Amino acid sequence: MKSLKFVFKFARDYAGVLILTVLSMLLLVGVQLLIPWIIKNMVATVTDAGVSPGDMKYITRLALLALGVYVVRAGLQFVRSYMAHIAGWSVVADVRAKVYEHLQRLSLRFYEEKQTGQLMSRVVNDTDLLEHLIAHAIPDVIANTLMLIGVIAVLSGINWQLTLLSLIPVPMIILGVQGFTKYVRPAFRARQAELGELNATLNDNLSGVREIKAFSREESEKARVMDHIIRYRDSMLRALRLMATFRPFISFASSLGTIILIYFGGQFILGEILAIDDLVAFFLYLELLYQPVRELSGVWERVQRSMAGAERVAELLDEAPDIVEKPDAIPLTGRAKGAIKLNDVGFRYAQGRPVLEDINLEIAPGTVVALVGSTGVGKTTLANLIPRFYDVSEGSITLDGHDIRDLTIQSLRQQFSIVLQDVFLFHGTARENILFGRKDATEEDMIHAAKAANAHEFITQLPEGYSTVIGERGVKLSGGQKQRLAIARAVLKDAPILILDEATSSVDTETELLIQQSLERLMVGKTVIVIAHRLSTIRSADLIVVLEGSGIAERGTHEELMSGDGLYKRLREVQTDHALISVG
Repeated sequence: MKSLKFVFKFARDYAGVLILTVLSMLLLVGVQLLIPWIIKNMVATVTDAGVSPGDMKYITRLALLALGVYVVRAGLQFVRSYMAHIAGWSVVADVRAKVYEHLQRLSLRFYEEKQTGQLMSRVVNDTDLLEHLIAHAIPDVIANTLMLIGVIAVLSGINWQLTLLSLIPVPMIILGVQGFTKYVRPAFRARQAELGELNATLNDNLSGVREIKAFSREESEKARVMDHIIRYRDSMLRALRLMATFRPFISFASSLGTIILIYFGGQFILGEILAIDDLVAFFLYLELLYQPVRELSGVWERVQRSMAGAERVAELLDEAPDIVEKPDAIPLTGRAKGAIKLNDVGFRYAQGRPVLEDINLEIAPGTVVALVGSTGVGKTTLANLIPRFYDVSEGSITLDGHDIRDLTIQSLRQQFSIVLQDVFLFHGTARENILFGRKDATEEDMIHAAKAANAHEFITQLPEGYSTVIGERGVKLSGGQKQRLAIARAVLKDAPILILDEATSSVDTETELLIQQSLERLMVGKTVIVIAHRLSTIRSADLIVVLEGSGIAERGTHEELMSGDGLYKRLREVQTDHALISVG
């Protein structure tokens, strides 16, 4: 019921279309109930002992009536089917939009634990099953239920004793449906889970095809994908095996009604309790009675499959975002000054050990602060706390005196430009990727940003210049080119706070120098946080913060830290020695 409520919550918006669908079903049932009545009257006419000259005219009228009935039935079937599809695919579109919107609200922590392919499977494959529920399963259940009620009413009017006898198999069918429900839905849920695993594996392999080729892992990855393909096949076959058992059972149970009718109907004819035309009509209506029963077995398969998909989608929507905007959050209007303060900040992932503890740091507007330390010490995590990609576990962070948790998330993040070490570019043109930083920018603004990032020259040399499609994740570009394109995107945004996560790590020495000069010009008037792995890049920083363990080990300018005998000096000496060895 929870899954049905989830689906109906979205279906309510299309109540008008669904009402029209139901009305067409009601009329369709009424029209279909006319056919056996027409045949009954024809049989009664031809078996009447006293045939009159007007009987042929009456049969002609019956034939024309039957033609009209079939034409109307075809029109009603079209209305029922098309209206149901409108509602079904509209619900699917709304659910997909809702799921995507919800995914955007989830924090980075959620994505660290999930595979992209699994999420895509829920957004596309599982939501796709809701259309079967809205457009097929539910209308079929309603139509067949209405048909059952209508047929039982007509049969009772012909002979109520024979009607009761014909309904003997129905309890058996109901018990069979209840029994199979216990096994069928978990089987289809397992099938959807295996489909998600298959999608996730394919997504990983297609994204990492270069690494697979580089490490000659084609055969092993082929075996891994085949394993998921076989597991999905087996889970599908298990679900279908259950349904293959269910359908013949329903068909056999419904055929018992025909056997009962043959036996008792024959007795009623011989005993002159029932007329021949009534028995013929009874057989025709009985087929209309058990046809919906047999169809409901197929409908039940679609229902179980759709419910399994609905459960997986509902589970995803039940994921609570870690980053929640307060109901009374205020927007940060205008351009931030860039004064950042961390007060007793602590952070941990889930219930793990603390990554950061007792971090106290004040960053003045317009200054450059470098975060250094060993790999895994929490430099990137600390930077991610400031635009609120994660929430602090203890303490607070303020921007221009405002606790960032009191600000609207959108207005907070508008104040940041970020260039990550692991550059992500979208499948599209170079122009589209740069304009991602600011959609309303002019062509002149975009070119200025590209020049500032030393990207304009190589972009103009691409086959179609700024209109060149760079491929998924910028696969057609070199590492340095991708980095410069990402920097141009951040330059165009021109936010007052700039976060650079080793933004020059993927470029050669010559390009690094050019970008470093551009970045130094762009840093003027901005608050800059640099996450540095190569210490040679942060000599001119206003403040260098050295992280060790889960806290701040030391802080100061380059000269101040080098005059002491702390961690920064040791790291600097190690990198210098390594550089000399590399040159030698």
